[in-house]
Amino acid sequence: MCAIEEPWLFSNIVTTLEMIESSHNVQLMSAVSGEPMLRRVKQETEPPPHYSPPEPQPPHPQPLHPRTMPMMQPELELESKEDVKFCVSPGDGTIVGNTSPEQQHCSSTTAAAASGARDDEAPRRVCLVCGDTASGFHYGVASCEACKAFFKRTIQGNIEYTCPASNECEINKRRRKACQACRFRKCLRTGMLREGVRLDRVRGGRQKYRRAPDAPALAQPRPQLDDIKVLEALNSYEPELLTCSAVPASVTDPTAKTLAMLADLYDKELVGVIGWAKQIPGFTELQLNDQMRLLQSTWAEMLSLMLAYRSMSGGSPLRLRFATDLALDEQQAREIGAHDLFTQIAGVAKRLERAAALREECYLLKALALANSEARIDEHAALRRFRDSILAALNDAVSALRPYNGNSALQQLLLVLPALRLADVAVRRFWAGVHRERRAPMNKLFVEMLEACLR
Repeated sequence: MCAIEEPWLFSNIVTTLEMIESSHNVQLMSAVSGEPMLRRVKQETEPPPHYSPPEPQPPHPQPLHPRTMPMMQPELELESKEDVKFCVSPGDGTIVGNTSPEQQHCSSTTAAAASGARDDEAPRRVCLVCGDTASGFHYGVASCEACKAFFKRTIQGNIEYTCPASNECEINKRRRKACQACRFRKCLRTGMLREGVRLDRVRGGRQKYRRAPDAPALAQPRPQLDDIKVLEALNSYEPELLTCSAVPASVTDPTAKTLAMLADLYDKELVGVIGWAKQIPGFTELQLNDQMRLLQSTWAEMLSLMLAYRSMSGGSPLRLRFATDLALDEQQAREIGAHDLFTQIAGVAKRLERAAALREECYLLKALALANSEARIDEHAALRRFRDSILAALNDAVSALRPYNGNSALQQLLLVLPALRLADVAVRRFWAGVHRERRAPMNKLFVEMLEACLR
């Protein structure tokens, strides 16, 4: 580094630095005291007063003439040290105001409370059921007092609700009382635990449940429904609920009419499920013989699953909703000889209710039932890939729909598959008896699918 040769230049640099430092000090003092800049600069430029011990007063001081009285400097009114108190803001360390000593170096919450901040400005936890302000963790999830009391009342009273619509009502703060069935299902879907409610109606929970949310992998974001290609195809090609066709005029017996309508509905649903299966990604990659064997061995499971899903919001007593204009209760099923069929499908509906199954989850369960066949096929590796893709899609869908209890919900959904096997046996036994006794006309496709038992 070279030396500065011009002495006058060095003097100017020093003077400039001193002026910048003096100006910075003046601004800092002005920010602290809040006094005008001009007054603070004046105080900085005036020499500090010199204090000396007081001199003894003469016993008889001589009065001074007004003209000889010296000019007195006005005294500055300074606050005492005990009265000046500051609170340091936790964000940037600036002085925010005059507070008590206990509030010095306070946190943001304490500072907000001390400064009189409104309660609604503080962050609040939201009820996962209706979106209202949560009062705490109740039965495993953050919820408000209204949803907490509703869930407790439902469990203690063993109440069964019925959805007047399609079991997909919107539940929010304003509409949470519109549909009790959908509200209760949302309570279960968000993770509220039945076992957290005491059945003896004693105040205070059985145990303090606080379920930690299912933490996704650090490098993998939570899946979205729109990204699940299998589910997109299932939503697009799911057959609509059918309407019964007219019964031939020659059939006059009420039982025969009911059986004829049911046989026609099953035949139409078989046509629909075959076209639906071909739209599932990976199914057409199997050999044609393997495709037919999968359909022949699982059609009763798939139709029973969707029948149970349509019927699980039918209230009490349960009615199996076969079509838009045909639903049978237990007594009506007994009259046509389908009591065992009714019992097994009702068991599937109860398992779906216990799992609070959603429409998208039932679609994927239906595809999983198709891929979970035990039929004798030729390409086991292709079937394994097909089944794994559906399992992965079901796992992603449950994680997206139930971010707080995905693992337990997936387990409850998979427990539906054994119940479907029992329903499959009941359906085949019933229709085999109807065909053998010729109690109702059955189309050729229905008979072929019924007789092709390849398990």
